Amino acid sequence: MSSWVPLQRRAGLVCALILGMAGCANVGKYVWVDDLPEAPARPTPGGYILATGDLISVRVYNQEGMSTRGRIRSDGKISLPFLNDIQAAGYTPSTLADQLQTRLKAFVNLAVVTVSVEEGRPTTISVLGQVVKPGIVQIEQGTRVAQVLAQAGGLNDFAHSDRIFVIRNTPAPERIRFTYAAITRAEGRAATFVLQNGDVVVVE
Repeated sequence: MSSWVPLQRRAGLVCALILGMAGCANVGKYVWVDDLPEAPARPTPGGYILATGDLISVRVYNQEGMSTRGRIRSDGKISLPFLNDIQAAGYTPSTLADQLQTRLKAFVNLAVVTVSVEEGRPTTISVLGQVVKPGIVQIEQGTRVAQVLAQAGGLNDFAHSDRIFVIRNTPAPERIRFTYAAITRAEGRAATFVLQNGDVVVVE
């Protein structure tokens, strides 16, 4: 047993040296983008889903005092005349309008309500790590990782070109790994991977 301890230490030092020379430090649990399961196509329940940050207009026909416009708050609600705080996030505009019509019957006979989105919520992601300009950026629908890295000024001199991750918290926390070559050459799933609101891009 006395000879086991130094051998174990020696093996550990050798492994550490090899890992250090190869730049293969432990990067934690992840899934390569090409191994990411295809998300099943889900039908959209009636269209656009309202969420925090959306600016909406609520119009009650012939009832200007009951009509209003406002941005959905962080608690998912919006304040309306007569009804006070109403849950709006998670519903489509038409579903919310139906619910408001039902609740307004206590005040107006045959209330006709329309809900429309005047300004959609901004889509933002964070870019962290070994990039020239880390920070929070707003993106448009359909934005890919290559576009975001370009907005961040590209990789800096300390970046590992095969250790680029997207951290996504929905539907479950996940670290998705990319290589810079696949991103810039639009190879494999990296070419079609679309960023979502709240994603975090990390370059190690």
